[in-house]
Amino acid sequence: MKPASFEYHAPTSLADALRRLAELGETGRPLAGGQSLVPMMNFRLARPAHLVDLNGVPELNFIRVDNGELCLGAMTRQRAAERSGLVGKGWSLLQEGLRHIGHVQIRNRGTIGGSLAHAYPAAELPIVMIALNATFVLRSQSGSRTVAARDFFIDFMTTVLEPGELLIEVRVPPQPDYAGAAFEEISRRYGDFALAAAAATVTLRRDGTIGGCNLVFSGTTPHLSAHASKLIGQKPDSGVFHDVARAAAADLDVEDDIHASAQYRRDVSEVLARRVLETSTNRAAALFS
Repeated sequence: MKPASFEYHAPTSLADALRRLAELGETGRPLAGGQSLVPMMNFRLARPAHLVDLNGVPELNFIRVDNGELCLGAMTRQRAAERSGLVGKGWSLLQEGLRHIGHVQIRNRGTIGGSLAHAYPAAELPIVMIALNATFVLRSQSGSRTVAARDFFIDFMTTVLEPGELLIEVRVPPQPDYAGAAFEEISRRYGDFALAAAAATVTLRRDGTIGGCNLVFSGTTPHLSAHASKLIGQKPDSGVFHDVARAAAADLDVEDDIHASAQYRRDVSEVLARRVLETSTNRAAALFS
């Protein structure tokens, strides 16, 4: 397996990287961790004429908290975020999702921004970021814009990124008081791509009712379920969670393939949804004690 011929570029600053991508247009592709793009090139499923390697751009590698928001540079390694005390202190759902990505060796090289920009249907980070109400900072030579995670993903491996534009930063807002979160997925073996995955955040009010809820599934594109809003104002109840999980899973855009049928994915997603809703609620309730 060998890639088609390409020209390699190694910028050492963000300005240089953006300049080169602007010049190359649709013939250039940014290279982050390379855990997805390089295998695709080896199979000749992707044939970029130019690769712009971002590994020499230090401005894109950081983890910090700014005005209560968790800020992650696009080139932050997944393993670094997984092991970060800052991330674990206020955004445990992100760490939970990161632990399901491949194996440690994959996460040592894989990047936060690379996984999100690749937008693979079975990826963990897209549904986690939507559940956490994250926003993405995109930049090109012509300027910057901020896009909500829920609006970033368009279709199968397709995002709102334009030619010459980079995802440079992920911002995750502080989580509400008395908020719990959970992530679960099913795969054939540990480290394999998920056949189905779900993430949830649940915020409880002081009277014990649900004040807010996000429920997100993997699929052709990450799916934020509108059915979760039915839980707001209600007392947590396994029967209500069951009804919401069933209705939400029925809406999923999934297809048959060699790994699983669409119906199997919907059935499993229903179970995962119920589990993450119940676990998130229990974690939120524990904060009152």
